[in-house]
Amino acid sequence: MNKKVMIMLSILLTFTMCKKKEVEEITTYNEQINGHEYVDLGLPSGLKWATCNVGASLPSEYGNYYAWGEIEPKDNYTQENCLTWGQEIGDISGNPQYDAARANWGGTWRMPTKSEFEELIEECEWEWTSEGENRGYRVTGTNGNSIFLPAAGYWRGTLPNADGMGGYCWSSTPGDYHPQNAYNIIFYSENSFMHWYYRDYGQSVRPVSE
Repeated sequence: MNKKVMIMLSILLTFTMCKKKEVEEITTYNEQINGHEYVDLGLPSGLKWATCNVGASLPSEYGNYYAWGEIEPKDNYTQENCLTWGQEIGDISGNPQYDAARANWGGTWRMPTKSEFEELIEECEWEWTSEGENRGYRVTGTNGNSIFLPAAGYWRGTLPNADGMGGYCWSSTPGDYHPQNAYNIIFYSENSFMHWYYRDYGQSVRPVSE
């Protein structure tokens, strides 16, 4: 091997090592609970939010859709096949019989309560943006850390609705007045707010943990 080739190889090796070090320095890894990543948003409650919806492997993916109080996705979302329709059930957070986060992710993962979603709305900055190929909100906490909530829409019957335009995520809190309802967070490009929806709708689940 001649001297010129040796010099070129040395330069290439040095460049490769520098780029590898640079990538290592800028790459950050979120902490995990039971194999799923979370972000500390610096909220007063200290609550940790998962980086993905249940059923998703990336923050931008929609993940699975669940009727309220059900732990398996399905192809058809109706009142007739809704397992909790009309039932008087208390808050389901952490109950593996009804909580899709606890049932599918295990550990200390659970569905957020109505008040915990309200904290997310009130304490964080919400920016409508894109990640990957999907639209949604970049939600940034008081410490500068953030999560992405994709506009996954919802399912009713056998059809998706509002995907790419708005997001619907179940809380663990049942409706105040009717056993057919439960609270959820709804967000479009204009705003985000808490509301209630009929339990048979298929919606996203974003887990939390203490």
